[in-house]
Amino acid sequence: MNTLRWRDLRFALAWAMPWGIGTAAWYSPWAAWGVALGVLAGVAVLEWVLPSWRHSPAAREPHPWFVACLRLHVLWQAGLLALGLLVAREQSSAAAVLALGLAVGTTTGSQGITFAHELGHSRSRLDRTLGWALMISVGYAHFMVEHYRGHHVRAATADDPASARAGESLWRFLPRTLAGSWRSAWALEAQRLARHRQGWAHSPLAWAMVAQGAWIGVVAAVAGWQGLLFWGVQAAHAVWLLETVNYIEHYGLQRREVQGRPERFGVEHAWNADTLISNCLLANLQRHSDHHMHAGKPYASLEPLPGPQLPTGYAGCIWLAMVPPLWFRVMHPRLDRWRLSPA
Repeated sequence: MNTLRWRDLRFALAWAMPWGIGTAAWYSPWAAWGVALGVLAGVAVLEWVLPSWRHSPAAREPHPWFVACLRLHVLWQAGLLALGLLVAREQSSAAAVLALGLAVGTTTGSQGITFAHELGHSRSRLDRTLGWALMISVGYAHFMVEHYRGHHVRAATADDPASARAGESLWRFLPRTLAGSWRSAWALEAQRLARHRQGWAHSPLAWAMVAQGAWIGVVAAVAGWQGLLFWGVQAAHAVWLLETVNYIEHYGLQRREVQGRPERFGVEHAWNADTLISNCLLANLQRHSDHHMHAGKPYASLEPLPGPQLPTGYAGCIWLAMVPPLWFRVMHPRLDRWRLSPA
């Protein structure tokens, strides 16, 4: 078996977010929001100014530790959400509940959805079930259909609602991807059921929708309006982070048509970054070309391929993307250079 090295423990750094935000929330919703904002801003700044943080350790062979990092996050996130509901229920200020929801949503979006994505690619039924559970917790279970059967087939094409077009701002992209991903997920699931001659009672997507609706009822009964506001804000913020990262990952990159079909996905069809802390926190998601080219490869085994490179890690790019003129100014020269000289 592959021997565990001390550097492999770096992926446990991801646990600092749910534990840190949860500890802060115990004292104050505002403290939790401050921690979440501080992490997002701090990682962005440090990865920009420290050259030594712009490269991650080499790819590693599979080891049970890497799977355990993902599975344990499900427990940490469940605990964080439960704590969030308890704290929210005690608040009299909607602003404080809003701050708490944004704080917790930073974890459920940046890490919960990222880890759900990785678990969903696993061959293990347990892992895929945990992936569904994480996506149900942010009210976005249809991702578990659309991402694997839709996005991975159509990424970097005009048919993919999760691939941003050159010149398209984040704020124009969001309504398009939200509506398009929803429609695509249900269409893909309907096709699957028809192919297997099954009804909707056999659809995990349909049951996930039931679970999401039932859980909202439980939240209302247990934590009142504060719980509903908290849950809605954390889910919305989590989805916003997911779709903002989707915007970044394939921005302006396009697969050519070859005999009426998109060319095979290559290193040139996703933006990559190899910054140290973001890759620790996000399970190497920034090694995105290799992930699309080898979707079943475990996250720790992904390689930093020489495809299009982002100016910084996802944390910094999220701030850039929020200001479209700044995003275009930074990214369009890189996009033009890559188009002219992709090698």
